Amino acid sequence: MTSDIQIARAAQKLPIQDIAARLGLGARDILPHGHDKAKITHDALARLPVHKAGRLILVTAINPTPAGEGKTTTTVGLGDALNRIGKRTTICIREASLGPNFGMKGGAAGGGRAQIVPMEEMNLHFTGDFHAITSAHNLLSAMIDNHVYWGNALDLDTRRITWRRVMDMNDRALREMALGLGGIANGFPRQTGFDITVASEVMAILCLATDLADLQSRLGRIVIGYTRDRRAVTARDLKADGAMTVLLKDALQPNLVQTLENNPALVHGGPFANIAHGCNSAIATRAAPALSDYVVTEAGFGADLGAEKFLDIKCRIANLAPSAVVLVATIRALKMNGGVARADLSTRDPAAVRRGCANLGRHIENLRGYGLPVVVALNHFDGDAEAEIAVLQDYCAHHDVRAVLARHWAEGGAGAEDLAREVVALAESGKADFHTLYPSSMPLWQKIETICARIYRAAHVEAAPGIRAQLEAWEEAGHGAMPVCIAKTQYSFTTDPNQRGAPDGHTIPVREVRLNAGAGFVVAICGEIMTMPGLPRHPSAETIGLDASGQVEGLF
Repeated sequence: MTSDIQIARAAQKLPIQDIAARLGLGARDILPHGHDKAKITHDALARLPVHKAGRLILVTAINPTPAGEGKTTTTVGLGDALNRIGKRTTICIREASLGPNFGMKGGAAGGGRAQIVPMEEMNLHFTGDFHAITSAHNLLSAMIDNHVYWGNALDLDTRRITWRRVMDMNDRALREMALGLGGIANGFPRQTGFDITVASEVMAILCLATDLADLQSRLGRIVIGYTRDRRAVTARDLKADGAMTVLLKDALQPNLVQTLENNPALVHGGPFANIAHGCNSAIATRAAPALSDYVVTEAGFGADLGAEKFLDIKCRIANLAPSAVVLVATIRALKMNGGVARADLSTRDPAAVRRGCANLGRHIENLRGYGLPVVVALNHFDGDAEAEIAVLQDYCAHHDVRAVLARHWAEGGAGAEDLAREVVALAESGKADFHTLYPSSMPLWQKIETICARIYRAAHVEAAPGIRAQLEAWEEAGHGAMPVCIAKTQYSFTTDPNQRGAPDGHTIPVREVRLNAGAGFVVAICGEIMTMPGLPRHPSAETIGLDASGQVEGLF
Protein backbone atom coordinates (compact mmCIF):
# COMPACT_ATOMS: atom_id res chain seq x y z
CA MET A 1 0.00 0.00 0.00
CA THR A 2 1.24 3.47 -0.89
CA SER A 3 1.99 5.48 2.26
CA ASP A 4 0.75 9.00 2.98
CA ILE A 5 4.21 10.44 2.49
CA GLN A 6 4.63 8.66 -0.85
CA ILE A 7 1.28 10.02 -2.05
CA ALA A 8 2.28 13.52 -0.92
CA ARG A 9 5.62 13.35 -2.74
CA ALA A 10 3.90 12.31 -5.96
CA ALA A 11 1.55 15.30 -5.83
CA GLN A 12 1.46 17.61 -8.84
CA LYS A 13 1.68 20.85 -6.93
CA LEU A 14 0.95 24.21 -8.53
CA PRO A 15 3.13 27.23 -7.81
CA ILE A 16 1.79 28.95 -4.72
CA GLN A 17 1.16 32.11 -6.77
CA ASP A 18 -1.42 30.15 -8.78
CA ILE A 19 -3.17 29.02 -5.61
CA ALA A 20 -3.23 32.61 -4.37
CA ALA A 21 -4.72 33.73 -7.68
CA ARG A 22 -7.64 31.35 -7.16
CA LEU A 23 -8.42 33.41 -4.04
CA GLY A 24 -8.10 36.69 -5.89
CA LEU A 25 -4.70 37.46 -4.35
CA GLY A 26 -1.86 38.90 -6.39
CA ALA A 27 1.90 38.53 -6.15
CA ARG A 28 2.19 41.49 -3.75
CA ASP A 29 -0.42 39.94 -1.43
CA ILE A 30 1.70 36.96 -0.44
CA LEU A 31 5.16 36.30 0.95
CA PRO A 32 6.38 33.02 -0.63
CA HIS A 33 8.28 30.50 1.48
CA GLY A 34 9.75 28.52 -1.39
CA HIS A 35 7.58 27.37 -4.30
CA ASP A 36 4.66 25.73 -2.52
CA LYS A 37 3.80 27.75 0.56
CA ALA A 38 3.37 31.42 1.39
CA LYS A 39 2.05 33.84 3.96
CA ILE A 40 -0.80 36.22 3.22
CA THR A 41 0.42 39.72 4.07
CA HIS A 42 -1.03 42.00 6.70
CA ASP A 43 -1.80 44.57 3.98
CA ALA A 44 -3.75 42.03 1.95
CA LEU A 45 -5.74 40.95 5.00
CA ALA A 46 -6.60 44.58 5.80
CA ARG A 47 -8.05 45.05 2.30
CA LEU A 48 -10.41 42.08 2.41
CA PRO A 49 -14.09 43.00 2.02
CA VAL A 50 -15.91 42.84 5.31
CA HIS A 51 -19.32 42.50 3.66
CA LYS A 52 -18.56 39.22 1.87
CA ALA A 53 -19.17 36.18 4.03
CA GLY A 54 -18.87 32.63 2.78
CA ARG A 55 -20.58 29.83 4.69
CA LEU A 56 -18.57 28.35 7.57
CA ILE A 57 -18.64 24.55 8.02
CA LEU A 58 -17.26 23.01 11.21
CA VAL A 59 -15.81 19.49 11.09
CA THR A 60 -15.59 17.66 14.40
CA ALA A 61 -15.65 14.03 15.53
CA ILE A 62 -16.57 11.46 18.12
CA ASN A 63 -14.08 10.90 20.94
CA PRO A 64 -10.75 9.76 19.51
CA THR A 65 -9.68 6.14 19.78
CA PRO A 66 -6.58 4.23 18.63
CA ALA A 67 -8.74 2.95 15.78
CA GLY A 68 -8.78 6.38 14.15
CA GLU A 69 -11.54 8.78 13.11
CA GLY A 70 -9.96 10.83 10.32
CA LYS A 71 -11.19 14.30 11.21
CA THR A 72 -8.48 16.20 9.31
CA THR A 73 -8.70 13.76 6.41
CA THR A 74 -12.44 14.42 6.23
CA THR A 75 -11.90 18.17 6.44
CA VAL A 76 -9.56 18.05 3.45
CA GLY A 77 -11.70 15.57 1.49
CA LEU A 78 -14.83 17.65 2.06
CA GLY A 79 -13.06 20.81 0.95
CA ASP A 80 -11.93 19.10 -2.25
CA ALA A 81 -15.41 17.70 -2.83
CA LEU A 82 -17.09 21.09 -2.40
CA ASN A 83 -14.74 22.52 -5.00
CA ARG A 84 -15.58 19.60 -7.30
CA ILE A 85 -19.30 20.38 -7.15
CA GLY A 86 -18.76 24.05 -7.94
CA LYS A 87 -18.51 25.67 -4.52
CA ARG A 88 -15.38 27.84 -4.21
CA THR A 89 -14.01 26.49 -0.94
CA THR A 90 -11.03 27.19 1.31
CA ILE A 91 -9.88 24.80 4.03
CA CYS A 92 -8.74 26.15 7.39
CA ILE A 93 -6.83 23.84 9.72
CA ARG A 94 -4.27 24.13 12.51
CA GLU A 95 -0.55 23.63 12.26
CA ALA A 96 1.20 20.52 13.53
CA SER A 97 3.21 20.31 16.74
CA LEU A 98 6.56 18.56 16.79
CA GLY A 99 5.71 16.99 20.15
CA PRO A 100 3.05 14.52 19.01
CA ASN A 101 4.63 14.06 15.58
CA PHE A 102 7.72 12.61 17.27
CA GLY A 103 5.61 10.99 19.97
CA MET A 104 2.60 8.93 19.00
CA LYS A 105 -0.09 10.94 17.25
CA GLY A 106 1.07 10.93 13.69
CA GLY A 107 0.72 13.65 11.08
CA ALA A 108 -1.63 16.60 10.95
CA ALA A 109 -2.04 17.06 7.19
CA GLY A 110 -4.78 14.50 6.46
CA GLY A 111 -4.16 11.14 4.82
CA GLY A 112 -4.48 9.02 1.72
CA ARG A 113 -5.85 11.02 -1.23
CA ALA A 114 -7.14 13.75 1.09
CA GLN A 115 -3.99 15.56 2.17
CA ILE A 116 -2.53 19.02 2.37
CA VAL A 117 0.91 19.49 0.85
CA PRO A 118 3.80 20.00 1.39
CA MET A 119 3.09 17.34 4.02
CA GLU A 120 6.63 16.91 5.33
CA GLU A 121 7.27 20.62 5.83
CA MET A 122 3.87 21.16 7.43
CA ASN A 123 4.55 18.41 9.98
CA LEU A 124 8.04 19.71 10.78
CA HIS A 125 9.28 23.32 10.90
CA PHE A 126 6.83 24.65 8.27
CA THR A 127 7.17 28.47 8.17
CA GLY A 128 8.57 28.77 11.68
CA ASP A 129 5.40 29.99 13.43
CA PHE A 130 5.79 27.67 16.39
CA HIS A 131 9.42 28.70 16.84
CA ALA A 132 8.36 32.36 16.89
CA ILE A 133 5.68 31.63 19.50
CA THR A 134 8.16 29.69 21.63
CA SER A 135 10.68 32.53 21.39
CA ALA A 136 8.15 35.24 22.25
CA HIS A 137 6.87 33.26 25.21
CA ASN A 138 10.34 32.56 26.58
CA LEU A 139 11.45 36.15 26.03
CA LEU A 140 8.78 37.12 28.54
CA SER A 141 10.01 34.37 30.88
CA ALA A 142 13.56 35.71 30.67
CA MET A 143 12.41 39.27 31.29
CA ILE A 144 10.52 38.20 34.41
CA ASP A 145 13.56 36.62 36.03
CA ASN A 146 15.78 39.45 34.81
CA HIS A 147 13.46 41.98 36.45
CA VAL A 148 13.69 40.15 39.76
CA TYR A 149 17.49 39.89 39.45
CA TRP A 150 17.94 43.64 38.91
CA GLY A 151 16.08 44.78 41.99
CA ASN A 152 12.44 43.73 41.44
CA ALA A 153 11.04 47.26 41.18
CA LEU A 154 7.52 45.90 40.69
CA ASP A 155 7.79 43.92 43.96
CA LEU A 156 6.93 40.63 42.26
CA ASP A 157 6.35 37.84 44.76
CA THR A 158 8.50 35.06 43.34
CA ARG A 159 6.20 32.54 45.00
CA ARG A 160 3.31 33.89 42.92
CA ILE A 161 4.91 34.02 39.46
CA THR A 162 2.47 32.03 37.30
CA TRP A 163 4.23 32.33 33.93
CA ARG A 164 6.00 29.10 32.94
CA ARG A 165 8.37 28.37 30.06
CA VAL A 166 7.48 26.39 26.92
CA MET A 167 9.01 24.21 24.22
CA ASP A 168 7.47 22.42 21.24
CA MET A 169 8.34 18.90 22.30
CA ASN A 170 6.99 16.27 24.69
CA ASP A 171 9.34 16.20 27.69
CA ARG A 172 7.86 15.06 31.02
CA ALA A 173 11.14 15.79 32.86
CA LEU A 174 10.49 19.52 32.47
CA ARG A 175 6.98 19.60 33.97
CA GLU A 176 8.20 20.76 37.39
CA MET A 177 11.65 22.17 38.06
CA ALA A 178 13.72 24.67 40.05
CA LEU A 179 15.65 27.43 38.30
CA GLY A 180 18.14 30.06 39.38
CA LEU A 181 20.36 27.54 41.15
CA GLY A 182 24.14 27.86 41.30
CA GLY A 183 24.71 31.10 43.16
CA ILE A 184 24.01 34.81 43.06
CA ALA A 185 25.04 35.27 39.42
CA ASN A 186 22.24 32.96 38.28
CA GLY A 187 19.39 34.85 39.92
CA PHE A 188 16.94 33.91 42.62
CA PRO A 189 15.92 30.25 42.96
CA ARG A 190 12.25 29.49 42.46
CA GLN A 191 9.99 26.64 41.37
CA THR A 192 8.51 26.67 37.89
CA GLY A 193 8.14 24.32 34.90
CA PHE A 194 7.57 23.93 31.18
CA ASP A 195 4.41 23.51 29.13
CA ILE A 196 4.31 22.44 25.49
CA THR A 197 4.20 25.42 23.12
CA VAL A 198 0.67 24.71 21.95
CA ALA A 199 -0.54 25.24 25.54
CA SER A 200 1.08 28.68 25.69
CA GLU A 201 -1.15 31.70 26.16
CA VAL A 202 0.94 33.31 23.42
CA MET A 203 -0.30 30.60 21.05
CA ALA A 204 -3.89 31.30 22.11
CA ILE A 205 -3.35 35.03 21.63
CA LEU A 206 -1.93 34.55 18.13
CA CYS A 207 -4.94 32.36 17.30
CA LEU A 208 -7.47 34.92 18.55
CA ALA A 209 -5.88 38.26 17.62
CA THR A 210 -7.41 40.24 14.75
CA ASP A 211 -4.34 42.24 13.68
CA LEU A 212 -0.94 43.44 14.89
CA ALA A 213 -2.42 46.15 17.13
CA ASP A 214 -4.79 43.67 18.76
CA LEU A 215 -1.91 41.20 19.11
CA GLN A 216 0.22 43.66 21.07
CA SER A 217 -2.74 44.74 23.20
CA ARG A 218 -3.47 41.13 24.14
CA LEU A 219 0.19 40.36 24.82
CA GLY A 220 0.35 43.36 27.12
CA ARG A 221 -2.60 42.06 29.16
CA ILE A 222 -0.91 38.74 29.99
CA VAL A 223 -0.83 38.33 33.78
CA ILE A 224 2.53 36.82 34.69
CA GLY A 225 2.19 36.84 38.47
CA TYR A 226 1.34 38.90 41.52
CA THR A 227 3.00 41.25 43.96
CA ARG A 228 3.21 40.64 47.70
CA ASP A 229 -0.03 42.57 48.15
CA ARG A 230 -1.73 40.41 45.44
CA ARG A 231 -1.68 43.04 42.67
CA ALA A 232 -1.56 41.50 39.18
CA VAL A 233 1.61 42.14 37.16
CA THR A 234 1.34 42.10 33.36
CA ALA A 235 3.69 41.75 30.41
CA ARG A 236 3.06 45.43 29.72
CA ASP A 237 4.29 46.29 33.23
CA LEU A 238 7.55 44.54 32.28
CA LYS A 239 7.64 46.40 28.93
CA ALA A 240 7.82 43.05 27.12
CA ASP A 241 4.80 43.37 24.80
CA GLY A 242 6.55 45.37 22.08
CA ALA A 243 9.44 42.97 21.63
CA MET A 244 7.10 39.98 21.76
CA THR A 245 5.02 41.53 18.97
CA VAL A 246 8.15 41.99 16.87
CA LEU A 247 8.94 38.28 17.19
CA LEU A 248 5.37 37.38 16.21
CA LYS A 249 4.92 39.90 13.38
CA ASP A 250 5.41 37.40 10.56
CA ALA A 251 3.88 34.46 12.44
CA LEU A 252 0.55 36.31 12.67
CA GLN A 253 0.19 36.13 8.87
CA PRO A 254 -1.76 32.99 7.80
CA ASN A 255 0.01 30.28 5.81
CA LEU A 256 -1.33 29.46 2.35
CA VAL A 257 -0.77 25.95 0.96
CA GLN A 258 -2.79 23.52 -1.19
CA THR A 259 -4.46 20.12 -1.21
CA LEU A 260 -3.48 17.23 -3.46
CA GLU A 261 -6.21 18.53 -5.78
CA ASN A 262 -4.70 22.05 -5.81
CA ASN A 263 -7.38 23.67 -3.69
CA PRO A 264 -6.40 26.46 -1.25
CA ALA A 265 -5.81 25.76 2.42
CA LEU A 266 -4.97 28.18 5.24
CA VAL A 267 -2.89 26.37 7.87
CA HIS A 268 -2.37 28.60 10.87
CA GLY A 269 -2.18 28.26 14.63
CA GLY A 270 -1.98 25.07 16.59
CA PRO A 271 -3.42 24.69 20.07
CA PHE A 272 -4.57 21.25 21.30
CA ALA A 273 -8.23 21.06 22.24
CA ASN A 274 -7.48 18.90 25.27
CA ILE A 275 -5.28 21.54 26.94
CA ALA A 276 -6.09 24.70 24.96
CA HIS A 277 -8.91 25.98 22.75
CA GLY A 278 -7.90 23.82 19.80
CA CYS A 279 -8.68 25.82 16.65
CA ASN A 280 -7.23 27.35 13.54
CA SER A 281 -6.48 31.08 13.93
CA ALA A 282 -9.30 33.59 13.93
CA ILE A 283 -7.42 35.64 11.33
CA ALA A 284 -7.44 32.70 8.90
CA THR A 285 -11.03 31.67 9.66
CA ARG A 286 -12.25 35.27 9.20
CA ALA A 287 -10.20 35.85 6.04
CA ALA A 288 -11.33 32.69 4.26
CA PRO A 289 -15.04 33.63 4.01
CA ALA A 290 -14.01 36.86 2.30
CA LEU A 291 -12.10 34.81 -0.29
CA SER A 292 -14.44 31.85 -0.84
CA ASP A 293 -18.06 30.74 -0.99
CA TYR A 294 -17.48 28.01 1.60
CA VAL A 295 -14.96 27.55 4.41
CA VAL A 296 -14.29 24.14 5.96
CA THR A 297 -12.53 24.22 9.31
CA GLU A 298 -11.97 21.71 12.08
CA ALA A 299 -11.91 21.68 15.86
CA GLY A 300 -9.42 19.50 17.70
CA PHE A 301 -10.19 16.05 19.13
CA GLY A 302 -13.81 15.07 19.87
CA ALA A 303 -16.77 17.43 19.77
CA ASP A 304 -17.00 17.52 23.56
CA LEU A 305 -13.63 19.31 23.65
CA GLY A 306 -12.90 20.81 20.24
CA ALA A 307 -16.36 21.79 19.06
CA GLU A 308 -17.40 23.12 22.47
CA LYS A 309 -14.35 25.40 22.57
CA PHE A 310 -14.70 26.41 18.94
CA LEU A 311 -18.30 27.44 19.58
CA ASP A 312 -18.06 28.87 23.09
CA ILE A 313 -14.63 30.51 22.87
CA LYS A 314 -13.56 31.16 19.29
CA CYS A 315 -16.97 31.97 17.81
CA ARG A 316 -17.79 34.19 20.80
CA ILE A 317 -14.51 36.13 20.61
CA ALA A 318 -14.17 36.26 16.81
CA ASN A 319 -17.88 36.78 16.07
CA LEU A 320 -18.26 33.68 13.90
CA ALA A 321 -21.34 31.54 13.27
CA PRO A 322 -21.18 28.13 11.52
CA SER A 323 -23.86 27.17 9.03
CA ALA A 324 -23.54 23.40 9.63
CA VAL A 325 -21.49 20.79 11.48
CA VAL A 326 -19.96 17.58 10.13
CA LEU A 327 -19.51 14.90 12.79
CA VAL A 328 -16.92 12.30 11.75
CA ALA A 329 -17.11 8.68 12.83
CA THR A 330 -15.68 5.34 11.74
CA ILE A 331 -17.03 1.85 12.15
CA ARG A 332 -13.76 0.85 13.81
CA ALA A 333 -13.94 3.63 16.40
CA LEU A 334 -17.59 2.88 17.14
CA LYS A 335 -16.70 -0.76 17.76
CA MET A 336 -14.04 0.33 20.24
CA ASN A 337 -16.64 2.49 21.98
CA GLY A 338 -18.79 -0.61 22.00
CA GLY A 339 -16.20 -2.57 23.95
CA VAL A 340 -14.17 -4.27 21.20
CA ALA A 341 -10.41 -4.53 21.72
CA ARG A 342 -8.16 -2.99 19.08
CA ALA A 343 -6.82 -6.40 18.06
CA ASP A 344 -10.35 -7.61 17.26
CA LEU A 345 -11.56 -4.67 15.17
CA SER A 346 -11.33 -6.61 11.91
CA THR A 347 -14.04 -9.01 13.14
CA ARG A 348 -17.52 -8.23 11.86
CA ASP A 349 -19.59 -7.05 14.86
CA PRO A 350 -22.77 -5.04 14.17
CA ALA A 351 -23.85 -5.35 17.81
CA ALA A 352 -20.67 -3.57 18.97
CA VAL A 353 -21.33 -0.80 16.45
CA ARG A 354 -24.82 -0.41 17.89
CA ARG A 355 -23.41 -0.14 21.43
CA GLY A 356 -20.74 2.31 20.31
CA CYS A 357 -23.29 4.56 18.66
CA ALA A 358 -24.12 5.87 22.14
CA ASN A 359 -20.96 8.01 21.90
CA LEU A 360 -22.03 9.32 18.52
CA GLY A 361 -25.53 10.09 19.78
CA ARG A 362 -24.21 12.07 22.72
CA HIS A 363 -22.20 14.31 20.37
CA ILE A 364 -25.19 14.78 18.05
CA GLU A 365 -27.32 15.88 20.98
CA ASN A 366 -24.63 18.26 22.24
CA LEU A 367 -24.13 19.91 18.85
CA ARG A 368 -27.84 20.38 18.32
CA GLY A 369 -27.87 22.18 21.65
CA TYR A 370 -26.00 24.98 19.89
CA GLY A 371 -28.76 25.37 17.30
CA LEU A 372 -26.71 23.84 14.47
CA PRO A 373 -27.74 21.26 11.85
CA VAL A 374 -25.57 18.13 11.85
CA VAL A 375 -24.55 15.54 9.28
CA VAL A 376 -22.56 12.42 10.19
CA ALA A 377 -19.63 11.62 7.92
CA LEU A 378 -18.84 7.91 7.97
CA ASN A 379 -15.15 7.85 7.08
CA HIS A 380 -14.86 4.56 5.20
CA PHE A 381 -12.22 1.96 6.01
CA ASP A 382 -11.47 -1.19 4.02
CA GLY A 383 -13.15 -4.01 5.89
CA ASP A 384 -16.24 -2.07 6.97
CA ALA A 385 -19.08 -4.56 6.63
CA GLU A 386 -22.35 -3.58 4.95
CA ALA A 387 -24.27 -4.79 8.01
CA GLU A 388 -22.15 -2.57 10.27
CA ILE A 389 -22.68 0.45 8.04
CA ALA A 390 -26.42 -0.24 8.01
CA VAL A 391 -26.49 -0.24 11.83
CA LEU A 392 -24.90 3.22 11.92
CA GLN A 393 -27.17 4.63 9.24
CA ASP A 394 -30.25 3.20 10.94
CA TYR A 395 -29.16 4.70 14.28
CA CYS A 396 -28.69 8.11 12.69
CA ALA A 397 -32.03 7.90 10.88
CA HIS A 398 -33.77 7.31 14.21
CA HIS A 399 -32.06 10.48 15.48
CA ASP A 400 -33.16 12.45 12.39
CA VAL A 401 -29.58 12.83 11.16
CA ARG A 402 -28.26 11.63 7.83
CA ALA A 403 -25.10 9.47 7.86
CA VAL A 404 -23.18 9.80 4.59
CA LEU A 405 -20.57 7.26 3.56
CA ALA A 406 -17.39 9.09 2.49
CA ARG A 407 -14.48 7.49 0.61
CA HIS A 408 -12.18 10.52 0.35
CA TRP A 409 -9.17 8.67 1.83
CA ALA A 410 -9.11 6.32 -1.15
CA GLU A 411 -10.72 8.48 -3.82
CA GLY A 412 -10.00 12.09 -2.86
CA GLY A 413 -12.68 14.70 -3.38
CA ALA A 414 -14.65 12.43 -5.71
CA GLY A 415 -15.28 10.08 -2.81
CA ALA A 416 -16.88 12.82 -0.69
CA GLU A 417 -19.22 14.44 -3.22
CA ASP A 418 -22.34 12.99 -1.57
CA LEU A 419 -21.15 14.45 1.75
CA ALA A 420 -20.50 17.80 0.08
CA ARG A 421 -24.03 17.90 -1.37
CA GLU A 422 -25.54 17.14 2.03
CA VAL A 423 -23.41 19.86 3.63
CA VAL A 424 -24.56 22.39 1.03
CA ALA A 425 -28.18 21.40 1.56
CA LEU A 426 -27.85 21.88 5.32
CA ALA A 427 -25.86 25.10 5.08
CA GLU A 428 -28.30 26.68 2.64
CA SER A 429 -31.42 25.43 4.41
CA GLY A 430 -31.47 28.28 6.90
CA LYS A 431 -31.80 25.82 9.79
CA ALA A 432 -28.77 27.16 11.67
CA ASP A 433 -29.71 29.22 14.72
CA PHE A 434 -26.36 29.37 16.47
CA HIS A 435 -26.08 30.32 20.12
CA THR A 436 -23.44 29.65 22.74
CA LEU A 437 -23.87 27.26 25.64
CA TYR A 438 -23.81 29.97 28.30
CA PRO A 439 -23.96 33.78 28.46
CA SER A 440 -20.82 35.80 29.12
CA SER A 441 -22.44 37.23 32.24
CA MET A 442 -22.62 33.84 33.97
CA PRO A 443 -20.14 33.48 36.91
CA LEU A 444 -16.98 31.55 36.09
CA TRP A 445 -17.65 28.58 38.38
CA GLN A 446 -21.17 28.28 37.00
CA LYS A 447 -19.73 28.24 33.46
CA ILE A 448 -17.51 25.31 34.46
CA GLU A 449 -20.47 23.50 35.98
CA THR A 450 -22.60 24.19 32.91
CA ILE A 451 -20.05 22.68 30.51
CA CYS A 452 -19.47 19.67 32.75
CA ALA A 453 -23.18 19.01 33.20
CA ARG A 454 -24.50 19.69 29.69
CA ILE A 455 -21.56 18.50 27.56
CA TYR A 456 -19.86 15.84 29.74
CA ARG A 457 -23.03 14.80 31.60
CA ALA A 458 -21.25 14.99 34.95
CA ALA A 459 -23.35 14.84 38.10
CA HIS A 460 -20.86 16.82 40.16
CA VAL A 461 -17.88 19.14 39.72
CA GLU A 462 -15.30 18.91 42.46
CA ALA A 463 -13.01 21.88 43.11
CA ALA A 464 -9.60 21.61 44.73
CA PRO A 465 -9.06 23.94 47.73
CA GLY A 466 -8.87 27.59 46.77
CA ILE A 467 -10.26 27.16 43.25
CA ARG A 468 -13.58 28.92 43.79
CA ALA A 469 -11.94 31.71 45.78
CA GLN A 470 -9.47 32.26 42.93
CA LEU A 471 -12.28 32.45 40.38
CA GLU A 472 -14.14 34.97 42.54
CA ALA A 473 -10.99 37.07 42.82
CA TRP A 474 -10.65 37.13 39.03
CA GLU A 475 -14.29 38.16 38.73
CA GLU A 476 -13.66 41.05 41.13
CA ALA A 477 -10.66 42.03 38.97
CA GLY A 478 -12.90 42.30 35.90
CA HIS A 479 -12.35 38.93 34.24
CA GLY A 480 -15.74 37.40 34.98
CA ALA A 481 -17.16 37.78 31.46
CA MET A 482 -14.53 35.47 29.97
CA PRO A 483 -15.43 32.05 28.57
CA VAL A 484 -13.97 28.92 30.14
CA CYS A 485 -11.56 26.46 28.52
CA ILE A 486 -11.77 22.96 30.01
CA ALA A 487 -8.50 21.00 29.90
CA LYS A 488 -9.12 17.26 30.24
CA THR A 489 -8.52 13.95 28.54
CA GLN A 490 -9.78 13.79 24.97
CA TYR A 491 -10.59 10.09 25.13
CA SER A 492 -13.72 10.18 27.26
CA PHE A 493 -16.59 12.34 28.46
CA THR A 494 -15.12 11.68 31.91
CA THR A 495 -11.61 12.43 33.18
CA ASP A 496 -10.79 8.72 32.93
CA PRO A 497 -9.37 8.03 29.43
CA ASN A 498 -10.44 4.38 29.65
CA GLN A 499 -14.17 5.09 29.96
CA ARG A 500 -15.51 4.98 26.43
CA GLY A 501 -19.06 5.22 25.16
CA ALA A 502 -21.40 7.75 26.77
CA PRO A 503 -20.97 7.62 30.56
CA ASP A 504 -22.94 9.95 32.80
CA GLY A 505 -23.38 10.71 36.48
CA HIS A 506 -19.61 10.97 37.07
CA THR A 507 -17.56 13.60 38.90
CA ILE A 508 -15.25 16.07 37.15
CA PRO A 509 -12.38 17.13 39.48
CA VAL A 510 -10.95 20.60 38.80
CA ARG A 511 -7.40 20.59 40.17
CA GLU A 512 -6.16 23.99 38.89
CA VAL A 513 -7.37 27.15 37.15
CA ARG A 514 -5.27 29.51 35.06
CA LEU A 515 -6.06 33.05 33.93
CA ASN A 516 -5.32 33.78 30.26
CA ALA A 517 -6.14 37.47 30.48
CA GLY A 518 -4.55 38.30 27.12
CA ALA A 519 -6.22 35.50 25.21
CA GLY A 520 -9.47 36.23 26.98
CA PHE A 521 -10.44 32.99 28.71
CA VAL A 522 -9.96 31.04 31.93
CA VAL A 523 -8.50 27.51 31.81
CA ALA A 524 -9.83 24.82 34.16
CA ILE A 525 -7.45 21.85 34.37
CA CYS A 526 -9.37 18.68 35.21
CA GLY A 527 -8.27 15.21 36.22
CA GLU A 528 -4.76 14.03 35.34
CA ILE A 529 -4.33 15.92 32.06
CA MET A 530 -0.83 17.37 31.59
CA THR A 531 0.03 20.64 29.85
CA MET A 532 3.44 19.12 29.08
CA PRO A 533 2.92 15.66 27.58
CA GLY A 534 5.45 12.84 27.76
CA LEU A 535 6.72 10.50 25.07
CA PRO A 536 5.43 6.91 24.85
CA ARG A 537 7.62 3.87 25.47
CA HIS A 538 8.46 3.68 21.78
CA PRO A 539 8.09 7.18 20.31
CA SER A 540 7.71 7.75 16.59
CA ALA A 541 11.09 9.50 16.69
CA GLU A 542 12.74 6.06 16.87
CA THR A 543 11.72 5.29 13.29
CA ILE A 544 12.13 8.74 11.70
CA GLY A 545 15.25 9.52 9.67
CA LEU A 546 16.66 10.21 6.20
CA ASP A 547 17.05 7.63 3.45
CA ALA A 548 20.01 7.33 1.10
CA SER A 549 18.63 10.09 -1.14
CA GLY A 550 18.13 12.49 1.74
CA GLN A 551 14.34 12.13 1.92
CA VAL A 552 12.48 11.84 5.21
CA GLU A 553 11.31 8.34 6.07
CA GLY A 554 9.27 7.04 8.98
CA LEU A 555 7.16 10.22 9.10
CA PHE A 556 3.77 8.59 8.59
